[in-house]
Amino acid sequence: MLRSEWFAAEADSAERRELCQDPYMANVWSGVTIDCLDPERVARFWSGLLGREPGPSQEGWVYLGERGEPQPRLVFQPVSESRTGKVRIHLDISVDQINEAMALVVNLGGRFTGERHDYDEGVVVVMADPEDHEFCLVQYYR
Repeated sequence: MLRSEWFAAEADSAERRELCQDPYMANVWSGVTIDCLDPERVARFWSGLLGREPGPSQEGWVYLGERGEPQPRLVFQPVSESRTGKVRIHLDISVDQINEAMALVVNLGGRFTGERHDYDEGVVVVMADPEDHEFCLVQYYR
């Protein structure tokens, strides 16, 4: 099915068609923004883990990477209040060796949450960065 055919099939109302003026508009995931009490500290952690350098940023914020790069840009946004409760979205980081990646996270100031899941296709461990944002390290066997 062509994109224009899919759009026409999905446009179930005149209102929706009006809201989506250009059926060929490309929506692209460009980044992830992480709220932080200390953006510099948290960005250093993620820079070390992912090997991404800071790019141009607005004052008080830190951007790892720039728009238009193959990987989405990570944006560390300053906030005045700490996070409470579980965040409903997280990053999955593919790694070659789970134990080495876990050690790197700890050496960079993160921690292992104690949660590990072993599956036929690989292993997943839940880690946390220095401000306790949880993420998964994933080692695929195949």
